[in-house]
Amino acid sequence: MSHDPRRSPAKKHPARSGPSSARTTRPTAASQPKPQPQPKPAEPLNEQELGELEALLDALPAPLEPLDLSMLDGYLVGVLLQPKQVPAFRWTPHVLDAEEGRSPPEGFDTRPLLALVKRRYSELNQAIVERQWFDPLVFELDDADSPSEVVLPWVAGFALAAELFPELMQQKAAELLEPLASLYMHLDPDDLEDADELLEEIETLEPPADVAEAVESLVRSTLLLADITRPQPARHAAPPARRGPPQRKRY
Repeated sequence: MSHDPRRSPAKKHPARSGPSSARTTRPTAASQPKPQPQPKPAEPLNEQELGELEALLDALPAPLEPLDLSMLDGYLVGVLLQPKQVPAFRWTPHVLDAEEGRSPPEGFDTRPLLALVKRRYSELNQAIVERQWFDPLVFELDDADSPSEVVLPWVAGFALAAELFPELMQQKAAELLEPLASLYMHLDPDDLEDADELLEEIETLEPPADVAEAVESLVRSTLLLADITRPQPARHAAPPARRGPPQRKRY
């Protein structure tokens, strides 16, 4: 049986409208969702290139405060889940300087760094478009780290993108509630001001039993949000089988 990362083993989810529920009716051209322009797929980053990317981020000079590798990954997912494609000139400055988006010093060459970032962006985009599993870049540095502590930087990067580009959060609140709660349960509740309904939903969730479960929840929530903000055009052929989580884990 193929594994769908969006499926939760612990909770039944209400049926969502989408391609699978529209197969018996041929939609008109006007009713078709307009697909988001897709960048050309790029070769996934290998372990050596991820190390290079991390080193390039670390090498950015003060006063810039760049995203770390895990925050970058969550940030890119938050950018990619926007209902309308965010131009690169808007999201790349916050890779180099998370909060303020300041420019690097004159003469500092960011092209090697941004080339690697855009390849990861393309890799994540392809996974989201195809509703496929992907490996979030999360790292378990201490055996004492809880699952939430391990995925917190990734979620913080996602939350930064949602704050900088609020179109995602302007979708129907009821549809966003469950996948957002699964992500934001790892944040400090004090950071979720004026989000009473979200906090109530978070209180109903069981914390992940281990890091693997926490990572799977990141992917599942991402793909559920993609169903809302980047719906797939109706298909009449059976969708391709989805592969499950890979055996190798970065954490």
